[in-house]
Amino acid sequence: MAQVSQYGKWTLSSSDDEDADSSSQTTSKTQDQAKHLTTDGNSTEGLFLHGAAQNAKASPSLVTKTEESPEPVVKTCNSGTGSEARQAAHANQVNREKFETKVTSSSAKRKKEPEDTGWALSSSEDEGESAKSGPVARRKARSPSSKRTKLEDTRPVSPHGASYYKEEPLEAFETSLLPNDTFCFYLNRVTGIEKKFNAGALHIKEILSPLFGTLKESVQFNYCFDLNWMVQQYPPEFRDKPVMIVHGEKRESKARLIQQAQPYTHIRFCQAKLDIAFGTHHTKMMLLWYEEGFRVVILTSNLIPADWYQKTQGLWLSPLYPKLPEGSSPSEGESPTNFKSDLMDYLRSYRAPELEEWILRIGEHDLSQTRVYLIGSTPGRFLGSDMERWGHLRLRKLLRENAQRVVNEEAWPVVAQFSSIGSMGVDKTKWLAAEFQHTLTTLGKGGKVSTNPEISMYLVYPSVENVRTSLEGYPAGGSLPYSIQTAQRQLWLHSYFHRWSAEVTGRSHAMPHIKTYMRTSPDFTELAWFLVTSANLSKAAWGALEKNNTQMMVRSYELGVLFLPSAFDMTTFKVQKNPFPATGSCTSFPVPFDLPPQHYTSKDQPWIWNIPYTQAPDTHGNVWVPS
Repeated sequence: MAQVSQYGKWTLSSSDDEDADSSSQTTSKTQDQAKHLTTDGNSTEGLFLHGAAQNAKASPSLVTKTEESPEPVVKTCNSGTGSEARQAAHANQVNREKFETKVTSSSAKRKKEPEDTGWALSSSEDEGESAKSGPVARRKARSPSSKRTKLEDTRPVSPHGASYYKEEPLEAFETSLLPNDTFCFYLNRVTGIEKKFNAGALHIKEILSPLFGTLKESVQFNYCFDLNWMVQQYPPEFRDKPVMIVHGEKRESKARLIQQAQPYTHIRFCQAKLDIAFGTHHTKMMLLWYEEGFRVVILTSNLIPADWYQKTQGLWLSPLYPKLPEGSSPSEGESPTNFKSDLMDYLRSYRAPELEEWILRIGEHDLSQTRVYLIGSTPGRFLGSDMERWGHLRLRKLLRENAQRVVNEEAWPVVAQFSSIGSMGVDKTKWLAAEFQHTLTTLGKGGKVSTNPEISMYLVYPSVENVRTSLEGYPAGGSLPYSIQTAQRQLWLHSYFHRWSAEVTGRSHAMPHIKTYMRTSPDFTELAWFLVTSANLSKAAWGALEKNNTQMMVRSYELGVLFLPSAFDMTTFKVQKNPFPATGSCTSFPVPFDLPPQHYTSKDQPWIWNIPYTQAPDTHGNVWVPS
């Protein structure tokens, strides 16, 4: 079927031949930029969309076409970290094109453009993030002796051009100790927005600042890595401290990641086991061991520059955990939310000897001040009581046992916001409005099983217009890897979509890579609970019931934290009206975007990364053209 909007026509085939699970995995590692296709996506100066590369017949590309004399396009392809699927997609090049009033055929455009930039797009669908690396855009007029050129040659490439590696002024990262924040939930700093909206937001350099502790050693769990950049985010006095990288790369992409670390003798690796097809290591967490204690950071950003530049991201920063007295049992220092034992269980799920010392270290510290619940996913097929240890059944269990009932609960809608979408079946009853809605609408013991179609579900996902008018322009879509192959199987889903709008945090034009889920009051002024996580809207991330609901299958590693009012001695959370500038401790919750969400207009279409958008230029004058 064909659908028409102000951005042109796109045709969806009615073929349902491909396996739904396989198609759902097409999310590609643009999850965090151009890396994922179903969960997140970002890219470094070349766009790599992971995942459904085999299924995608055309990969998105950004072409910069000058109106008079087109700049040359350098079709280079620097390989960074990435899956085999991503590497197979290196053949798909993305070129930047300037918007022209006259429409020329794509073949003519290619003839006129010598070479200027290339993006490698890969596709893998369930939870890929953004391109872990890609070609660098080089301008024809740039001096070969330029130091910037030399620097870019040593880094993964980015679809954002020269600004991708632009350094913030040093004073921007002069960290002062944070106020005694009630929830320890923060947004990342965003370049290009009003200053007040960054007051109380954090950059990675601040998280690793010595003001938070004297670092001895750290672990970085993530999906995409730029190790050169990552090392520079540590303050000079900590740059030679041991760092372990926990990743999910295999074969060639693993070799590339290890090659990135060759200059750094203090970096070592731990490979996450991915035994189920289409699974990814999507967890984003830092374990920071200080002379003064221990800290955990659970976040939504990849360890690449673009994820910390002009995207909306979120993180939970734990308190500083002091060391327990010598001879204490590992079970001591537990929190009312069982965070300590749950974190150690999550690390054990990796079955990695490299993490054993960190499990012991956690056991030696007092985590009793933690007031959030840990919700993780880990690959496997689980039976019996193990079904409730991971994924959405873990969330369901916590909501059943610890959430508080509310008056008129069936009128309380669910809001889910994400940056990538997997395959959910031919209609909503296959997963979304069945087992997943049952989980999201569970509220306290004795609550009703709510698969009631009357309960509203708001799905917040950027529209084409959101992306076009964003700070990054069309390249922001590389981190929103919803593929045409997946979309064509689930047109029913699009009626749920609501636009991204974040005036309340000044981030309406900073496309979201954050993922949040919540249950709100009918007037959107209160929350029954709030979750920030790495998990996108996909079965691979959250798990799916099998064998007549007797088995739970999860493909990917994910991690997030759940905020329940009862853990903060509240009945509900009040939604904070003005989160910025942050002024100190507050008992209302800082939701990152505007409530209530606004439904797509008749002209809106969900952003789909691997179809062209040529009828209107983005904020940088570019159009988006699959190669």
